[in-house]
Amino acid sequence: MRRTSMTLSRCCWVIFFAQLVAGFYFDFSWLWGWIPLGLAIVLQFFAMTRQPRSPGTPPAVEVDPPVTGRWSALNSPADKVPSHGTHAYGQAYAVDIVAEPEDRPRPRFGWWPVVRRNRDFPAFGAPLLAVADATVVRAVDHNRDHLSRNSFPALLFLAFEAMFRSMGGPSQVVGNHVVLDLGGGTYAMYAHLRRGSLAVREGDRVHTGQLLGHCGNSGNSTEPHVHFQLMDGPDLEVAHGVPFSWRGVGVPGNGEVFSVLR
Repeated sequence: MRRTSMTLSRCCWVIFFAQLVAGFYFDFSWLWGWIPLGLAIVLQFFAMTRQPRSPGTPPAVEVDPPVTGRWSALNSPADKVPSHGTHAYGQAYAVDIVAEPEDRPRPRFGWWPVVRRNRDFPAFGAPLLAVADATVVRAVDHNRDHLSRNSFPALLFLAFEAMFRSMGGPSQVVGNHVVLDLGGGTYAMYAHLRRGSLAVREGDRVHTGQLLGHCGNSGNSTEPHVHFQLMDGPDLEVAHGVPFSWRGVGVPGNGEVFSVLR
């Protein structure tokens, strides 16, 4: 049902924008355009907010942290579920983390500058590591790394940009990403990787701590950061989120700074 809703929603968006463009060349009532727009919003809202089929909270799966060094958490499931305000794309228990090295402060959200280059953020290019022995089932790294969206004006643009990304499906939303099969029906996803940074391919067998790629700023991302989640299947259209716990760290809350040494 979720896949069908998302597919129909994307079709309605396409029809809406097609009618918008056609309105410049043909004479027909603009009221017709609101029908596919309304359907697109309703269908997308249904898909994003639909609860998992299985009742209750599944047990947390303990894995290694996906990074090393000093980081802080954003949009954490330790504070609310779903952590990103939606069950879509298996991200009910997802977490975002940003690098916070003591010798290099991370640029903060504000009004100016409107955008920044990715190299201004310490997370950009940080190595991402396998959280367990696993098999690579998805490996995508052809999406570009865009400039930051960590200002109020840029955030408005991101909201507009997100509409078009959602029309392209989950791969456009998460950007460059890796999905690992951890076994036992559990899968790990790393999103927003740096373009061309993947060190693995689909079908590769990896071990805990092995380099997978590097942190980037692709897809729906305000700044270079790591989006990590566990889920019950490799298909983001229908996967449900699974709680995680990082060995030696647990589940960091919003704003909590943590360090990982290997």
